Amino acid sequence: MLRKILSLLHNKIFIVGVLILIQLAVFFGIVFKLSEYFVAIYFFLIALSFIISIYIVNKDDNPTYKMTWVMLIMGLPVFGGLIYLLFGGQKVPKELRVRDNEAAKKYPGIFWQNAEIMEELQEEDSNAFKQANYLWKNARFPIYKQTETTFFPIGEEKFKAIVEELKKAEKFIFLEYFIIAPGIMWDTILDILIQKVKEGIEVRVLYDDFGCITTLQPDYAQVLCKLGIKTKVFNPIRPRLAIQMNNRDHRKILIIDGKVGMTGGINLADEYINKKERFGHWKDCGVMLKGEAVWNLTMMFLQFWNYDEDVKDDFFQYKAENMNFKNDGFVQPYSDSPTDSENIGEYTHINMINGANSYVYATTPYLVIDNEMKTALILAAKNGIDVRILVPHIPDKWYVFMVTRSNYRSLIEAGVKIYEYTPGFVHGKTFVVDDKMAVVGTVNMDYRSYYLHYECGVWFYKSKVVMDVKKDYLETLEKSQQITLEDCLKVKLPVRILRSILNLFSPMM
Repeated sequence: MLRKILSLLHNKIFIVGVLILIQLAVFFGIVFKLSEYFVAIYFFLIALSFIISIYIVNKDDNPTYKMTWVMLIMGLPVFGGLIYLLFGGQKVPKELRVRDNEAAKKYPGIFWQNAEIMEELQEEDSNAFKQANYLWKNARFPIYKQTETTFFPIGEEKFKAIVEELKKAEKFIFLEYFIIAPGIMWDTILDILIQKVKEGIEVRVLYDDFGCITTLQPDYAQVLCKLGIKTKVFNPIRPRLAIQMNNRDHRKILIIDGKVGMTGGINLADEYINKKERFGHWKDCGVMLKGEAVWNLTMMFLQFWNYDEDVKDDFFQYKAENMNFKNDGFVQPYSDSPTDSENIGEYTHINMINGANSYVYATTPYLVIDNEMKTALILAAKNGIDVRILVPHIPDKWYVFMVTRSNYRSLIEAGVKIYEYTPGFVHGKTFVVDDKMAVVGTVNMDYRSYYLHYECGVWFYKSKVVMDVKKDYLETLEKSQQITLEDCLKVKLPVRILRSILNLFSPMM
């Protein structure tokens, strides 16, 4: 018991949380006392909450997100406006906005779109062209051919490929992950990285501070640096008010020599390869690219890495040339950022739903969606499209799972089919449509991925990955339970009420 208490006291999340709560208590305590003694301050705070509510309603923002904040402010009229100023508005730290803006200025000189590829795509399929053009015009990542693709339906297969490809590295290795945890997976990879450093190969690692807050020691970046591995921590957690810590690097990217790139839902931790059991069997997936399209992934990493460097990298030094890989359809890796007003991850999903003629099969660990996404899914189903969504049966976060299940009834009533992966937790993030196009990446169907996190994915058209994703999807459904309307109606009233309450605050989860 004493050991658990001491462990808790040394836990960074606990320490940061306590310090923030102390700051909040002091701040609101001062405000409360002032409002007691000075009537003008009390009415000023009430007026502030009213003005901010009007501002929120008229803001060009997600309606559900706006409604949640207005309800909170009206429920706490004295402090509501101040709470919004501190934590609301989906604020992004200034340094992140500046960094992304500076990177965007360099896009025209780094990326260019092969007009012949776009013309070929337009002649072949207008819907596919519109999707590719949307990503090019708004995310600024071009589409390629001359790229070999491999789909990994389970983490164990991707881990095997990671080990094989890392051993072949000759120039550089870049890793960017949300979670890294010591264990069989990471220790095996780390041994290879250390050996590659000894061979004179450049190795860089970038990991998210919040994602690794419970898995890595606070000075782990220094530990890796001493091993010769260049290491950075993204958006370090600090116990300060008015600092938005919601914007996390949720991407999972591995690049080798600019020729090989990997992404998907799989982090570098043992549960992702089922060497450690958490929430039953862990079902995840990923993709490997070899060829021209890897350049997009390379640039995603370098832009993140260089934002705080006094001397920037020569990006083209890391672009592989004279690659001779087979052509496997059209491949377009892309990234999404919370620092702009374009919700690339969500709009890509909606584009695919709206463009479907036969079916839409989606996999997501969380189904916490806004009205726009729900409307797109429902309308597609009402139009006769076979819309299926696969989610976990054993959740990792009970409250998010409650919100996920709160969305079942309205979707099922419209004709959407919902499945739960009964063996455990499905963590993959995939869309596949009409045997023609698919997306594999890091984007969940939830507010965090759509609005708050840095994410990435790969859009495929007429690639073998498309049919591989479909095949894996249908095989996974055989191990899953379809949720019926009767199942929804059997839910007890107290559970329905709790789900409804949690759903109100889903944009803040």
